[in-house]
Amino acid sequence: MTASALRAALTAAPMLLALHATGASAALDAATGKALDAAIAGEHRSAENKARDVYRKPREVLEFVGLRRDMTVVEMSPGAGWYTEILGPVLADQGRLYAAQFALNDVPTYQRRLLGSFLTKLAATPDLYKSTVITHFAPPYALEIAPRGSADLVLTFRNLHNWAAENEAGVSWSNVAFKAMYDALKPGGTLGIVDHRWPDPKTENPADRNGYISEERTIRLAEAAGFRFAARSEVLRNPKDTHDHPRGVWTLPPSLALGEQDRDRYLAIGESDRYLLTFTKPTE
Repeated sequence: MTASALRAALTAAPMLLALHATGASAALDAATGKALDAAIAGEHRSAENKARDVYRKPREVLEFVGLRRDMTVVEMSPGAGWYTEILGPVLADQGRLYAAQFALNDVPTYQRRLLGSFLTKLAATPDLYKSTVITHFAPPYALEIAPRGSADLVLTFRNLHNWAAENEAGVSWSNVAFKAMYDALKPGGTLGIVDHRWPDPKTENPADRNGYISEERTIRLAEAAGFRFAARSEVLRNPKDTHDHPRGVWTLPPSLALGEQDRDRYLAIGESDRYLLTFTKPTE
């Protein structure tokens, strides 16, 4: 190779890597796509939850992260189970879903109530969740979200901003969360993260409790835990979100923290601007 050709190759390499990092994952296989469509349209999902599909785009998100119906998947801190309603049925026949929920001995009472309502949801249609296993992520005590090295895919939806925020004792649980997710994944497995996007890392204040977190900060945290950045998607970008609301992301729907104040304005914005990133656990 001539010197000029070598220089051209070295110049092109970063651009090729950037293209790879922003590229989409492989398309859904036919069986997974059929199961996913059935779950999204299923009667077990409330009209209220289905109304959020326009913002959360579950089919596009799960296609991007590479979901297959025969996978072992971990859903971190699923809350009320919006995504569990989709993942559980898709994985029911050939896969497994570990739902890493709050623990029974969590101190905040709302967490216990949420866990109770989540268990009630699963019990109402047990056939849809026959391959769903409840585990717990409740640092610093309950950290085994799935058997070590068992998961093909770990997913977390709008949790990282909470883990990265310091609690009353000045402790952030983000490092603990990333280690738990890393330990659960098989080598070569995928981590998918969705969260509320802070648009400019230069103006990001980690002490703010506005619900937003930048992609750049997310990547730093993941890479510090050993993950390798793989890809990003813009499918959840919302250019109407100005990121400067009085009560952070909770000002926007579905929370509408200001009640009737400027309600129509925030409904017109819709749910928050969000990022979708994937990472891989190295095979070496």
